[in-house]
Amino acid sequence: MFFRKSKKPKIDSAGEHAATTVGDGPAPPTQLGAVELRRTVAAGALGFATTADLEPGFGLIGQDRALKAIEFGVNIKARDFNVFVMGPPASGKTTAVKAYLAKKAAEAATPSDWVYVNNFDDANRPRALALPAGRAKSLARSMAIAVDELRTTLPAIFEGEDHQARRRAVDEEFRSGHESRLEALNHKAAAQNIAILRTPMGFTMAPMHEGKIVKPDVFNQLPEAMRSEVESRVGALQKELAELLSEMPKADKARRKRISEINEEASLAAVAAALEDVKAEFADLAHVMGFVAAAEVDLVRNAGLFLTAGGGENAIINEPIEASRDPRFRRYLVNVMAANGEGRTGAPIYEEENPTFSNIAGRVEHLAQMGALVTDFLLIKPGALHRANGGYLLVEARKLLQSPFAWEVLKRAIKAGKIRIEPPADVGALISTQTLECEPIPLDIKVILLGDPELYYLLNRLDPDFSRLFKVQADFDDTIDRNADNDRAYARLVTAILTEHKLKPMDASGVARIIEEGARMADDREKLSIEIGRISDIVREADYWAGAAQRQTITRADVARAVEEHVQRSDRLRDRTQEFIERGVVLVDTTASKIGQINGLSVSELGDFAFGRPSRITARVRMGQGRVTDIEREAKLGGPLHSKGVMILWGYLAGRFAGDVPLALAASLVFEQSYGGIDGDSASVAELYALLSALAEVPIHQGIAVTGSVNQWGEVQAIGGVNEKIEGFFDVCKARGLDGKQGVVIPRANVQHLMLREDVVNAVAEGRFSVHAIASIDEGVAILTGMKAGERGVGGAFSEGSLNRLVEERLRKFAAQARAFATPAADDPENAKAKL
Repeated sequence: MFFRKSKKPKIDSAGEHAATTVGDGPAPPTQLGAVELRRTVAAGALGFATTADLEPGFGLIGQDRALKAIEFGVNIKARDFNVFVMGPPASGKTTAVKAYLAKKAAEAATPSDWVYVNNFDDANRPRALALPAGRAKSLARSMAIAVDELRTTLPAIFEGEDHQARRRAVDEEFRSGHESRLEALNHKAAAQNIAILRTPMGFTMAPMHEGKIVKPDVFNQLPEAMRSEVESRVGALQKELAELLSEMPKADKARRKRISEINEEASLAAVAAALEDVKAEFADLAHVMGFVAAAEVDLVRNAGLFLTAGGGENAIINEPIEASRDPRFRRYLVNVMAANGEGRTGAPIYEEENPTFSNIAGRVEHLAQMGALVTDFLLIKPGALHRANGGYLLVEARKLLQSPFAWEVLKRAIKAGKIRIEPPADVGALISTQTLECEPIPLDIKVILLGDPELYYLLNRLDPDFSRLFKVQADFDDTIDRNADNDRAYARLVTAILTEHKLKPMDASGVARIIEEGARMADDREKLSIEIGRISDIVREADYWAGAAQRQTITRADVARAVEEHVQRSDRLRDRTQEFIERGVVLVDTTASKIGQINGLSVSELGDFAFGRPSRITARVRMGQGRVTDIEREAKLGGPLHSKGVMILWGYLAGRFAGDVPLALAASLVFEQSYGGIDGDSASVAELYALLSALAEVPIHQGIAVTGSVNQWGEVQAIGGVNEKIEGFFDVCKARGLDGKQGVVIPRANVQHLMLREDVVNAVAEGRFSVHAIASIDEGVAILTGMKAGERGVGGAFSEGSLNRLVEERLRKFAAQARAFATPAADDPENAKAKL
């Protein structure tokens, strides 16, 4: 619905609302000239020959309100003053916002880098470290290089002759001590004729005689006293052997400790040398040095991990991924979450195109091992909040709300000022999963949501957190004012599109045609649409047609063909509708005159294509009880706005013609051959004319179609889709042959919206078609019927021979008939029965 400003209603001496709406003089002429039907652009007035003479124009055009809101939201230092940018789809708001933010971000300080490292005290609680911009990847690479270097140097040291000699000395020391004690026990046993034997199962003892082992059967034949004595000596020796064997694990532990000390001594220098570059590079960062020191201690302690890790002269030591492939060395590496300052400066601008839960806040990935899912700090993956931290995050609001948990995690991060990676609860999980408790990362960010106005107001009403966190509303208008400055800005916008897509230049006539199309897209000759997506489509298609015509420059003809071809690809149903009218399947008259019948105009929208079509509206009247029946509503095909429009007709008739008599009218209104839903009040003027025609029994010329809404005072109000409605009826008349008597009546308030097709304008200029603009119901009477509407005279009656006089007389006749019908004669026997 369009709205217009109007003067304060004027009341005449009879108390009736005045019909005229322009000053106190006579009503203006209704027929419009061709110049009023389309506002054109003179190519010479644009000030350039082709777009090659212009600089491309990026950013916001004519959106001062939105620009100020974005500027305020970006500059205010508060995390709850985030921005919701709302505007129509394909309006270029995302591109415009990013273009503005690029300038702001370039002036801002580059934020810190962030990494996750292993917590050597608790591996399930990785630590988050902040580094100056540009140094995170350097730390990760330096640690990986150090580990890869140790994979080469430590095996070489451990396999060296000096280290092996020291190990052999320790082994020999412990081995000789053990063997000497065991040898002494052997001598002691031999002195007692007892042999200590080694078997696969351990040690055993047996009696001897003259240096030979006594067989069990022989031993069993010995006297009892002799056997008891031997068993006693064996028992004592077994006790000593058990004590000796029990000390062996302790001795071996001591041996391993000595070897570990030797290994640490050997690896200490190698680890220090490998980490020397890391320490030198990050000596200014105490928290990083703390991590390096902890890693150094752990490396020295676990140097034995490197003995089976391979390496050698051909080992790759400059590729960081090498160490990460081996799970034994992953804990010494660095996981970069946010890296800034490499190749760019300033604050980051990140647009998340798929705002799922994990893409917003990050995630912890898992690997399957032995039937369980395990993880470590290197499997922590950053999200949009990490990448945009310290800068600006752009998210499409509708996509964000469609992803489970994503909206909640974003709100939680903004409110807490921290990025906490916490996977959503997995209800009914059947797999054992290792989890990490990641240290939160401080969040400093401006979130910019982009969406349509309906979504903004819906969130504002249903989510109390929304208004607390997104306090800045940047409202993009879908149109801008049409003036010389904006025409030139439009030309620079076209230049930017041509430059971005590497297209041929466009001459001034082509740009002028683009501007005219922009006004038509806006449905307002005083405005220009900023639906950048559609404009870009027209420009690119015009480039194609210019190429097909072998032109080096895009002209007005190419732009016009691009528009026509787009319509042709979309207008199958429009053509089918026109065909039904031509074949008489759908009844629409464009000649002759008929009582109670008129052509109304409606608009059908199919995707991004809209077309107008005429519909026959008929009215029947009779005596009744003051009811206007809306058949569409009774059949449940009419929407509430259409029903409202029909109800207004009753108010107009009662106020205009039944001030002192009852409105004894029964009328019915219907859209003939309407099989779908109907809504809107843009047919109420046509319906009123059909009613007046039926009441006055005056025919309406069928070559004139009508659109517009009416109020109870008879003022004609603006409607939408006026261009499509006029063109739809024009196409029907053109197919049957224009005779100069056909035309359309529209509200005068809609004249400012006229941007008709050039063929319609040409037909009007040649007198083959007409467009009339009216401000009141009375102004259209003569156009449709050839009669004057009529004004009330001094006696209060409408002028003789006027349509209003005929309507009033018919209504008074109905009122008299109603009184007569309700008051039976006194001598009527039926009346007497009623009294009894």
